[in-house]
Amino acid sequence: MKKYLLLSLFFIPCITAQAGHVMIDTVYFSKIYYPGTQRTIRISVPDQYRATSPACLYVGLDGVKCRAPEVIDSLIAVGKMPATIGLFIEAGMVKNSRGEVVRHNRSNEFDMTTPTFAQFVEEELLPLVESITISDGRQLKISRDGADHMIFGFSSGGIAAFNAAWQRPDLFQRVFCSIGTFVSMRGGNDMNVYVRKHEPKPIRLYLHDGENDVWNPIFGHWYEANRMMASALDFAGYDVGYDWNDGGHDERRTNEIFASVMEWMWRDWPMPIMCGESKNELIDQLQISNDNNAWICDPIDSDDIPLVYDTLRAVYPDGSLGVIPHKGTNCLWQYVIDGDGRRLYGQPFYWLHSYSNGQLKIGPMAFDGDGYLYVVTDSGVQILDQNGRVRAILSQPDIDPEYCLSMTIEDGRINVYTVESTVYWRSLNIKAPVAGTRPKPQGAG
Repeated sequence: MKKYLLLSLFFIPCITAQAGHVMIDTVYFSKIYYPGTQRTIRISVPDQYRATSPACLYVGLDGVKCRAPEVIDSLIAVGKMPATIGLFIEAGMVKNSRGEVVRHNRSNEFDMTTPTFAQFVEEELLPLVESITISDGRQLKISRDGADHMIFGFSSGGIAAFNAAWQRPDLFQRVFCSIGTFVSMRGGNDMNVYVRKHEPKPIRLYLHDGENDVWNPIFGHWYEANRMMASALDFAGYDVGYDWNDGGHDERRTNEIFASVMEWMWRDWPMPIMCGESKNELIDQLQISNDNNAWICDPIDSDDIPLVYDTLRAVYPDGSLGVIPHKGTNCLWQYVIDGDGRRLYGQPFYWLHSYSNGQLKIGPMAFDGDGYLYVVTDSGVQILDQNGRVRAILSQPDIDPEYCLSMTIEDGRINVYTVESTVYWRSLNIKAPVAGTRPKPQGAG
């Protein structure tokens, strides 16, 4: 890892209290997730940090904004925030051998809705932070609890902040998204749909935008997209705050509200952030709560794993329909099975969601007793109705879908079996399919 490190100690007068911090500057060259990129990284360490206890974490995208180090110092000094290390990340760029910038990586990093940027922070930047010992001998150490981590960004940095928490709520559970780019660049326009369909996640969010925010109408309307996201978050039961005004695509209003938003975000720390209650009828029917929202992994004898030998990956309970994924698409084909077993009238019928328009990894699938199709994918366990539409999404088991062998549904339980002789299971209000029995039709609507 190539870097340089500049250390300086200085005290900064703050609005509500005298407080200070050490600021560290470095340039980081990515080796894993964004090869060839370099970026400026700044790290603030508050005077109140003691190396005997891990610090909380604040991540600011596009570098230092809104006088964040001073605001953090002030809030720590008056007991409104815990001791928090600040990590300020500029977007990457790639230079050629002559030192000329040949690639700006900001949109590729920030607008993408896959887990890549969160993984970059976790696997490349946090180890960098924790490798540092400052001049007074304090070694930097960060809490591993996502409820102790906050992330903030403007514009593309705003959706990057949202997406880092959405994809990795174990890593970030507090999000301030200002003038976020929830428009059609790299999948951001679809994120409100995921919020409505996915089981709730333990995330607290604050959104801000102005009604005159239309940075580039080719991609969409920023303000309308942020209001749609806010509506989705309300629908899904999130702890969310808003600030709407007549501003444009700028930082003016965010500078004004930043300190109060930070205080709101940390108001009840160290209490855990809980999942809310969604108004999604299928999620409600499944009776998902904070007590059963995780997959449990148990060992199982390989001889007890049910296997699917037919090319049909799932068969309707009464045997009248079959499902086959087609390579290269994110649709599942449905076939009618006639009396002599022939497959007729195949159509690309079941339409799956995919982050950033990528090719899904599709694992095992099964029907329940109501005719819903459950499909393991790397965008979650997607639940489709009888008309082929995703109605709800569960978090995926902690294993690649390609290592999953089969799925079964019992009364009150769903099971996913793996090549590692394990079964991932969850308790849900779910009915097992009854062989030879056709589920109640859901209609054409």
